[in-house]
This record gives sequence, C-alpha cells and structure tokens, in this order.
Amino acid sequence: MRAEDLLAVLADSGLPVAYHHWADPPHPPYLVYLFTSSDDLFADGTNYAAVANWQVELYSDRKDQANEEQVEGVLKTAGLTFQKREMFIESEELYQTIYSIQTI
Repeated sequence: MRAEDLLAVLADSGLPVAYHHWADPPHPPYLVYLFTSSDDLFADGTNYAAVANWQVELYSDRKDQANEEQVEGVLKTAGLTFQKREMFIESEELYQTIYSIQTI
C-alpha cells in the first residue's frame, strides 16, 4: 500500500487528514498518517515481500468514541488490521489515539 492509497482510505472518514504533520493544524478532530518503518520478508538473498508499518494518529480535544469508531470503520472496510493505543498530550491539551497498521 502506498501513502496515496492510505490517504484515500482515511479521507473516507470525513476528517481532515495530512501526511506526517500539519503546517497549520485545523481545529480538532483531525488525522495524521505516516510511514514508520519496514519489516520486509527476505528470500534467496532479496527483499521478497515489502511489509510497511504505518501510524495513523487521531487528535481530539476531548475523548470522542464516535470519531474513533469512524476511523476504525474505514480501516476495517479497507481490510486493514490495526493495534490501538491512546495518550493525552498535556502541552497541547489533546488526546492522541494511535493506530498501528502493517501492510504488504
């Protein structure tokens, strides 16, 4: 999956979305997504299958289960599995929900 493909999936959430960061972030909620690393599979001395690790970040000014379900719904519809974690960024006064995704 390319960055453009993941952008199309996330755009279906209806939330503003940007790759890596916003130069001027919109009012929350909004999304950021980025490539974090690869875990390629190797065979016969070559990269046999490209495995990409992605991170999708949902930023909200309050805990909002509906937005989380919206994001999770578009990921599931696209056939993407994910792991989820959450934290509160005190300096920004924002909740950050992180979805870790692996694609082949």
